[in-house]
Amino acid sequence: MQEYLQIGVITKPHGVRGAVRVFPTTDDVKRFKAGQEYILQTRKGDIHVKVEKVQYIKQFAILKFEGIDTPEDAERYRECPLLVDREHAVKLKKDEYFISDLIGMEVISDEDEKIGVISDVISTGANEVLVIEAYGGKVAGTILAKGHELLFPSIKECILKMDIDQGVVTAHIMPGLLD
Repeated sequence: MQEYLQIGVITKPHGVRGAVRVFPTTDDVKRFKAGQEYILQTRKGDIHVKVEKVQYIKQFAILKFEGIDTPEDAERYRECPLLVDREHAVKLKKDEYFISDLIGMEVISDEDEKIGVISDVISTGANEVLVIEAYGGKVAGTILAKGHELLFPSIKECILKMDIDQGVVTAHIMPGLLD
C-alpha cells in the first residue's frame, strides 16, 4: 500500500497573490480546508505546505499556501501532485477502497482461474469499472491474449471479494463479460 494518496494536481497559478488552481483527484472535492497541511510532490522532492485560504470555482479548488506569495512562486508547482498521508485521508466506509490500493491486485475467477491484474479503475457514475490486463490463456472457455484489457463492473454480482491484504480480487465471470 502506498503511504501517500494523491488528492489533487496543481494546474496553474491563480491570481496575483500566489494561489494555485487544483484539479481534485478525490471523491470529496470539498475536502480542502484552511489550516490543513498537505505534501506537494515537486521535481526536487516533497515539501509540506499549509493552506492559508480556500475557494471553489466550478470543479477546481483555489488554494493559497503559506509562503507562496507570488504568481512566479506558484508557477514552479504547475502540474505537481498534492498528496495526503493515510492518517489524514478520508475515512472509507465498508466495501470502499482507494483506487491506488486496487492497482496491481491480481484478479482470479470464482472457479480459481487466474485472469489478470488491475491496471486502472474507471468511474462511470453508476459504478466503477475495473480495467484488468489479462495474463493470457483460457479463462471460462475463452482464450484471452496476454495484455488484452478486460472491463469488469465493480458490482456485487461480478466482484465477489476484495482482499486488499492479500492483493487478490475474486470475480464471477458473468455471461458476455469476456466477449
